Amino acid sequence: MAKQPETESFMDLFAKFGRELKMPKVDVDAILDHHRKNFEALEKSARATAAGASSLLARQREMLDESLREIADMARDYKPSGSPQDFVGKQADLARKSFETAVRNASEAAEIVKKSGSESVDILRARIREAMEEIRAGYEKKS
Repeated sequence: MAKQPETESFMDLFAKFGRELKMPKVDVDAILDHHRKNFEALEKSARATAAGASSLLARQREMLDESLREIADMARDYKPSGSPQDFVGKQADLARKSFETAVRNASEAAEIVKKSGSESVDILRARIREAMEEIRAGYEKKS
């Protein structure tokens, strides 16, 4: 059987095509370095987001414990004696304190989420600025 000539690989054909078109050389190391930095920024951003979520969960647990302790204290001190007006007044006070605690806790949780989100976005924005500078510097080299 006659041995068939070996065919060129796709990469060889592509390189030959590029040489024939006199295409500029591509700096593969620079491209890989650029994308490595992108992935590092994404990883750092994800870690910041995860840390924020972990912090939020821990704080929410603390808030729940504090709320349950406050409710238990109020219930223990709650003695429905006296007039109906006193009874309604104590219930209103209990509802007001519960509402204030819920608003305070929701506000604190929102602040944790905001801080975590902005930190994550700031990391990505910094990488985008850096990438734009890299691209700009690459164009300036060619000029």
